[in-house]
Parts: sequence; C-alpha cells; structure tokens
Amino acid sequence: MTTKEQGFGATIRALREEKRIGLRQFAKMLGMSATYLSKIERDELSPPAEERVKEIARLLERDPDELLALAGKVDSELNAIIRNQPRQMASFLRMARDFSGPELEHLTKYAEKRNKTNS
Repeated sequence: MTTKEQGFGATIRALREEKRIGLRQFAKMLGMSATYLSKIERDELSPPAEERVKEIARLLERDPDELLALAGKVDSELNAIIRNQPRQMASFLRMARDFSGPELEHLTKYAEKRNKTNS
C-alpha cells in the first residue's frame, strides 16, 4: 500500500484503516493525542521523529525503513554507518542508485554471506 505517490500521512491512515484500528485507539497506542495524529494523517503537520515513525511501523507491521523514507527521514543507524566511511559509502550508494530490487537483494545476500564468513 505504501507508494511514492502517496504521502506519509495518507499512507499511515490507509494502513491503520486496513488493520481496522480507530484513530483514537491508534493515537493511544502511540502515546499521542488523536488531534495530533489526525493532523499528521492529513499532512497538516510534518511526520513525527524517527523513533515515533519506527513505532508506527512496528504497530502497523510495516518495514520501518519504508515509512522513514516516506517521512523524508533515514534511520540514524544508517547515518552512523555512512559517517564511518563517508567517501566509500557515498560512492557505493551513487553507483548502486540505479540497481534493480533483485540486484540490490543479490548484493545484500553477498554482504550477509561475507559477514558470516568473517565472524
């Protein structure tokens, strides 16, 4: 259901409704007011902070990186990885930007295998 054409708020609303969770119930689960959540879902307010987006993803059983991307955010763990080797990581990401999903999955499997071998 998450698409690039649909914004963060509309996506959250659609996913919440798909799960048949009411606005007030979901807001309570998140520890925020229903008014605040409603404004986020209507894109009247910016998406919440990273940790809150991750909690939304957990409750809606979605990939947190997908929802973070929709929110215009990047997981702080990834920022730390990039800061550790900025030139190499930036170069790698630029080179891989046009890779297809299957090509990226292949690289991920290679990296996982390499990490297991080096452990």
